[in-house]
Amino acid sequence: MPTTTPDRPRESPARRRVLDTASALFYAEGVHAVGVDRIIAEAAVAKATFYHHFPAKDTLVHAYLTEQFEAQRRAVDDFLTDSADLPPREVLVRLFDLIVEIGRQPGFRGCAFINAAAEFPDLAHPVRGAIQDHRTWFRTMLTDLLTAAGDAHPRATADILMLLRDGLAVGCYLDDADAMRRITRDALDRVLDTPDDPTR
Repeated sequence: MPTTTPDRPRESPARRRVLDTASALFYAEGVHAVGVDRIIAEAAVAKATFYHHFPAKDTLVHAYLTEQFEAQRRAVDDFLTDSADLPPREVLVRLFDLIVEIGRQPGFRGCAFINAAAEFPDLAHPVRGAIQDHRTWFRTMLTDLLTAAGDAHPRATADILMLLRDGLAVGCYLDDADAMRRITRDALDRVLDTPDDPTR
C-alpha cells in the first residue's frame, strides 16, 4: 500500500514493488549476484519505470540499506520504549537476546549491512556511507545505555559490544544458532560485570 508521512510524499506502487523485490533478493543472494533485469522482471515493472525511480543500481542499493536502517531504528525505539521501566543493564541483556532470536529465524543470512560492506570495499562509496550511519547509530545507542548503567568506560565497552553484535550476525548464520543465547549471556556477564580497570 502506498504510504505517506509528513516528510515523505506518497510512494508509487511500482517503486514499492521494485524496492521490496530488490530487498528480498539482495538479502538472500547478495547485491552483485542480482542484476537489474531480474529485479525488473520479478517486480513486473517497465525498464523505464525502474530507471525513473532508481537511475542506477547503486541508488537502489542505497535505498535498500536506508530502509533497513529505518526499520531497525523503529524496532529498537519500540523496544526501548517497552523496556523503559527496566534497569539499563537488563535492557542491554534483553537487546542482545532479541538479536539472537532474530538470528535464529528461518531465512536469516547475517547482517544486511555487513554483507553489503563486503561487496562495496570503497569507503568513499555512498553505500558505505549508509552502512556507517547504521553503525554509528547502533554504537551511540549502546553507549547511551552503558552510560545510564553506570559503566566506567561506556565508549570502550560499546566498542566491545559492537564486536559481539557483529560476531552474532556471523555466528547465528554459520554456527549453532541455538547455542548463541548462552554464549552471548556469558559474554555479557564477563563484559558488563568486569571490575574497573584503569588500563582499559
